[in-house]
Amino acid sequence: MTDAPTPPTTTTDSGIPATSDEYSLTVGPAGPIALHDAYVVQKMQQFNRERTPERVVHAKGTGAHGYFEVTDDVSWFTKAAFLGEVGKRTEMFARFSTVAGEQGYADTVRDPRGFALKFYTEEGNFDMVGNNTPVFFVRDPSKFQDFIRSQKRLPDTGLRDNNMQWDFWTLSPESAHQVTILMSDRGTPKSLRTMNGYSSHTYSTINAAGEKFWVKWHFKTEQGPENFTDADAKAMTATDPDYHRRDLRAAIDRGEHPVWRLEMQVMPFADAAKYRFNPFDLTKVWPHEDYPPVQVGRMVLDRNPENFFAEVEQSSFSPANLVPGVGLSPDRMLMGRVFSYHDTHLHRIGTNYQQLPINAPKAEVHTYSKDGAMAYKHSGAQPVYAPNSFGGPVADPQRGADLTWWVESGELGRYAYEKHSEDDDFGQAGSLYRNVMDDTDREHLAANIVGHASDGVTSEMQQRVIEYWTLVDAGLGKKVADGLRAAAPAV
Repeated sequence: MTDAPTPPTTTTDSGIPATSDEYSLTVGPAGPIALHDAYVVQKMQQFNRERTPERVVHAKGTGAHGYFEVTDDVSWFTKAAFLGEVGKRTEMFARFSTVAGEQGYADTVRDPRGFALKFYTEEGNFDMVGNNTPVFFVRDPSKFQDFIRSQKRLPDTGLRDNNMQWDFWTLSPESAHQVTILMSDRGTPKSLRTMNGYSSHTYSTINAAGEKFWVKWHFKTEQGPENFTDADAKAMTATDPDYHRRDLRAAIDRGEHPVWRLEMQVMPFADAAKYRFNPFDLTKVWPHEDYPPVQVGRMVLDRNPENFFAEVEQSSFSPANLVPGVGLSPDRMLMGRVFSYHDTHLHRIGTNYQQLPINAPKAEVHTYSKDGAMAYKHSGAQPVYAPNSFGGPVADPQRGADLTWWVESGELGRYAYEKHSEDDDFGQAGSLYRNVMDDTDREHLAANIVGHASDGVTSEMQQRVIEYWTLVDAGLGKKVADGLRAAAPAV
């Protein structure tokens, strides 16, 4: 075997050598990402502008209007007004989507599903931009663009390629937990109504007394979780490529309004530092025995869009949209998305996308942002700068949504996440396989992996696939190895 040639050094688009392909610039291993990390910022900006006007990610989707109703008192961990009173209802809009496919892709392909929610609260819009899985493939935004491109199309042929997917996954061991979910039957939900939704990220909250907490959001389907087998999902792609879109709309038209129950895991602020693994790592879940979910409320979708383009295609969500009582966390992917989502909407829809009816808040807007393409709201004689002496709006630090945490000083650099005692990339994936899945789930998972890794995947890559799954679970690795040997020869 000849030695592989030494790969060239990664550079910026200006030809400047890049320091890291994996780590953003942070203040110490536990600190926030620096805005002046020009390389990561420019990677995001270029990625956000790769496609127009179609979304570069979550291109195909559908949505519905509804409301959120508080069912339990949660004032002990948040002062957010829309969660502040049992029985309170808040108007909302939900968009569901596939992740990697384009507009014309079939609804039932194996893929995570986007689960984006917009709450029109009296304190402004709160957006929860999550997925139907509680974890994700990567934990640093520097790798997000690369992950998505590995799931799309080859640059020379324009064809999708399983080989490059497994190449990325096997070189990124942090992906194991999410890939285990994706390759199970949960990767092919039977309908949008029968899948759960998750914030995936860790957020923070603060109550009226100033006490802070870390939280995760879980929207559990009350229709009951249902998934397609791989064979049924593939059959439906031929029968009705718009099946999920059609099913949601038809159910609402029939008056069968889908419902999700919101539960939240709540961690005391001080627990994070000493927890057994990094609680802000997007590839991990918090075990329920450590932080049992608490009941919060229910989401009901009861009205279909009247104009698909205006309400679904132009709907735009951003994790930067946080209301008082809810904040961010040191989750690096979340901090990266805070910049990236708003930036891509500016490109895809325009400077004033938040003035569109589907995105416009129900609360009054008093801002110093002005003009720009497609502006149709203005503030009249209001001053256009701050501070001013003429009655313009004034920021209120008591009402504002900033929610902070202490960061120990450290040298600015590119760091892996700070390790906790039980941090490892394959442990939770193995526990999911051994302790959560039943025999049928395990059988389907192995078969789905073998089927996917037999389609256009080289023999060298298949060996890496076997090693990857052996690290998840030795028995699963053997099943994958036996299945690949029995399958058609690799390319």
